[in-house]
Amino acid sequence: MKKTMKVTGTVLAAMMAMSMTAAAGDTWKIGEIGPTTGAAADYGNNVMNGCQIAVDEINAAGGINGTPIEFMPEDDVHDVEKSSNAYNALVGEGVQAIIGCVTSGPCTAVSSLAAEDNMFMLTPSASSTAVLDAGNADGSQNLFQLCFTDPNQGLASADYIDTTMPEITKVGVIYNNGDVYSTGIFGTFRAQAEQCGFEIVASPAFDDTTVDYSAAIQECMDNGAELVFLPIYYTPASGIFKQANEMGYDPIWFGVDGMDGILTVEGFDTSLAEGVMLLTPFAADAADEKTQNFVKAYAENYGGAVPTQFAADGYDCVYAIKAAIEAAGATPDMDHSAVCDAISVSITEMEPLEGLTGTMTWSADGTVNKTPTAVIIKDGEYVSYEG
Repeated sequence: MKKTMKVTGTVLAAMMAMSMTAAAGDTWKIGEIGPTTGAAADYGNNVMNGCQIAVDEINAAGGINGTPIEFMPEDDVHDVEKSSNAYNALVGEGVQAIIGCVTSGPCTAVSSLAAEDNMFMLTPSASSTAVLDAGNADGSQNLFQLCFTDPNQGLASADYIDTTMPEITKVGVIYNNGDVYSTGIFGTFRAQAEQCGFEIVASPAFDDTTVDYSAAIQECMDNGAELVFLPIYYTPASGIFKQANEMGYDPIWFGVDGMDGILTVEGFDTSLAEGVMLLTPFAADAADEKTQNFVKAYAENYGGAVPTQFAADGYDCVYAIKAAIEAAGATPDMDHSAVCDAISVSITEMEPLEGLTGTMTWSADGTVNKTPTAVIIKDGEYVSYEG
């Protein structure tokens, strides 16, 4: 479903002022693909909203070198076919770069299409290494990640648990064996655990059809898991927390970025997520001015809501593309292929980007370099975890 671009009074005034130097219709057309309806909608809506705030800010400040951004989001419902259709629609509308896709499965399919077309893509949150492989055409990388790769999340999670919770000796893992995101993170977590001071005592799996997680929970209980690692999305996690509570099992729960959104699951008792930890590059309660300004703008524009990591990812994606365009000296009259040729190089050479999710640089293979932190859920809110 095509979304309508939101234009505030401030942005409209800035765009009218720029018309003196920019010809009619002369805009940077930046598309975005993610689920704004369906089971993964919390991810997609946060990304889209974060992107829109960045676009509003940039346009109000004069655009990219005097040219405004035309933001063009598309809903893919976390579905591979719909995501491909959304991509084709954006290509038909003349976009010059795309933010997305938000989730790994659709992004893998779309990045293959983008590689064939030489379209630059920057995904805020599709963390599978498969998206990088699919986004490589003839050795030239056209897809870059703003998020950590799945292997890096698994490695960082194992190291974080080992370093900050040395008292933990027995760890359980519950993962989705039919999902590339979940299996990718678990594989590296399991390998790194061999170097850490804890043992994985249980690793039961489920699939996308599972609604009863009691057997997996029981296996972790029976093996004395003091902490349970969940490299999964928030929807199954909400079911696990509910059923674990009914079974009287209360370990430390530790998730990754896919858990961000658990507090907005419809009908979920958020008290069941109290004390849940997750590895993330963004915490809304951080004291720095950039974060607080973003949190304030998000609340003002979206009914008082608190932005998740995915909103911050979307915001940073827009600024990363802006910085890459400026570093490359690209111009808005260039087609998407010329833009891709320019900014797929400049993004690896430009100065480090100071974003909401950290200070970032990019490697030629499409991966981002930044440092993860952890948050914990307290009183229904995400707060920074001090260890």
